Amino acid sequence: MTAGRRGDTPVPASARAARRMLDLLAADAPTEELAAQPARLRAEAAGPAEDAWIEETAEVALSVRRVLDQHRRREAELAALFDTAGDLAALRDLDAVLRAIVRRARTLLGADVAYLTLHDPAAHDTFMRVTDGSVSAAFQQLRLGMGEGLGGLVAQTARPYASIDYRTDQRFRHTETIDDGVAEEGLRGILGVPLRLGEEIIGVLFAADRTPREFTPDAMALLASLADHAAVAIDSARLLEETRNTLVRLEAANATARAHSETLHQASDAHDRLSRLVLRGAGIDEVAAEIAALLGGGVAVHDTDGSELARAGTEPFTPSPDSLAASRAEGRAVHSDGVWTCAVLAGSEPLGSIVLTGLTGLPEADRRLFERAALVTAMLLLMRRSVAEAEDRVRGELLDDLLAGPGASAHRDGGSLTLRARRLGVDLARPHAVAALDCEPALRPRLAAETARTARGLGGLAGTRHGHVVLLAPSDRPGALARTLAADLTRVLGVPVTAGAAGPGSGPEHHARLYGEAVRCLGALHALDRTGEGADTAELGFVGVLLGDRADIGAYVERVLGPVLAYDAERGTDLLRTLDAYYGQGASLSRAKDALHVHVNTVVQRLDRVAQLLGPDWNNPDSALEIHLALRLHRLTRGTGSPPQP
Repeated sequence: MTAGRRGDTPVPASARAARRMLDLLAADAPTEELAAQPARLRAEAAGPAEDAWIEETAEVALSVRRVLDQHRRREAELAALFDTAGDLAALRDLDAVLRAIVRRARTLLGADVAYLTLHDPAAHDTFMRVTDGSVSAAFQQLRLGMGEGLGGLVAQTARPYASIDYRTDQRFRHTETIDDGVAEEGLRGILGVPLRLGEEIIGVLFAADRTPREFTPDAMALLASLADHAAVAIDSARLLEETRNTLVRLEAANATARAHSETLHQASDAHDRLSRLVLRGAGIDEVAAEIAALLGGGVAVHDTDGSELARAGTEPFTPSPDSLAASRAEGRAVHSDGVWTCAVLAGSEPLGSIVLTGLTGLPEADRRLFERAALVTAMLLLMRRSVAEAEDRVRGELLDDLLAGPGASAHRDGGSLTLRARRLGVDLARPHAVAALDCEPALRPRLAAETARTARGLGGLAGTRHGHVVLLAPSDRPGALARTLAADLTRVLGVPVTAGAAGPGSGPEHHARLYGEAVRCLGALHALDRTGEGADTAELGFVGVLLGDRADIGAYVERVLGPVLAYDAERGTDLLRTLDAYYGQGASLSRAKDALHVHVNTVVQRLDRVAQLLGPDWNNPDSALEIHLALRLHRLTRGTGSPPQP
């Protein structure tokens, strides 16, 4: 074998081997290539001595390679730890920092999977916080009780643990849930180190392989260093979050204090403005306009029955009964369909309502201002009611004197009564009707108040007399007045209100008599089971004729028989005479035809025409009684004598 030369001097094989190893080390050749060199160089060796030297040189080269690799690995580890420290210094997102630590742990330890669990003080276990390299959803959702599995043991003992093969390692307490999750992930070799904050263990950092693996002390130390960084990151994030939360709470408290102060100032200013309006005698219209200006919307104020008292900046609007009931129940303004409604109350007594329109939203401060406006409105309505009650007392005294009858009072002089009425805006020279009203006893005081309010609107008088609520109002249609009163007051009170009326009459001398007739009409309505209705005596049929002081027989006859009388007058027929004969003969067709000297078919045809004129129920018992009585009264008033007899 030819020896290599350097110039003219031969180079031994051992020297060439050393040079080759140095060149490979300089070129950063992999360990495998260095390990293969002795076999190649042995062929050039001159003898056993050179052969042994080559083996020794290769061993030294491999040792140097291992030292270089260790230094490189350590350098990489130190760089990773330095980068982690830099991440902590610029900590903004805890999740991002923890993900970086777990990713570096997996990379530096060359592990298949790395993950981090945190302690849950409420559940007394640990839960998976961050994973890298995991493919199993079940594994990523594992929770480890204290002492369960490798991680539970690390968390419980505050010591690192490594398992070459977790499946067969019996040092840990295995559970079905944990073993199933680890098996689904396919993990075998596992290393876990504690996350420490002083003496407190807040979690565990893991590196794991899907094949059995023995973790070196260097790997444990590296993972422990990364765990320390993770613990610092978690603690720093916690402190930063607490600081941020504290600052947020302080800012919120300051904002709340400023807003509350501003709200109080605005509310106080608004209350002063509204109160000054009320105290200087402003009307409800001015108050509504001021509220609308303060809140920047439309305002409408309504009475308890829903009638409008004032309006500013909005179209006519009827408050929702449901919203009004909710406001009364809650004692605050309620919002529905773009409208704010607030009940106007005096304690628990409803005085009316106030609505706010035209605003898509209402800040809390404005809502409270709106509710304060409702209080001021209540104060104004109470003042108005006090004035009205004083006026009602005067009106009631006048009404008592009008209804007392001649000689019953020193103030009963007609001229005096007319003058007193004129001062109250009541013209007794006009036709007036008197209505007597009644409802269940518990609500009679409220019925009196509502009737007084109605009387003021009609330009009349109201009061109570002998247990009845009485109304005297301008009207030449007492029946229509009674029906309106019964319907309106029933709706307002929520219970049946019955109204009996009489009239019309002009002058003080007629009112006492009309009052008596109205009371009798009211009693008749109750007796006829017509509670909750309104009527005058003329509308009660023959009962009204009996009850009335001024029985208008002609009107009664006209109301019952008018269509028949008109038909006979226009066509010269004998329908009325046929009716008289029919009832005079005991409602017998055969005897009626004999009395009239006509064929029975003629009687039937005439009665059919009567049915068309008076309605199909003309011959039922109640209608027959009315018709028979009207026929008798008509014969008496006309002097027609008795009907033909058979």
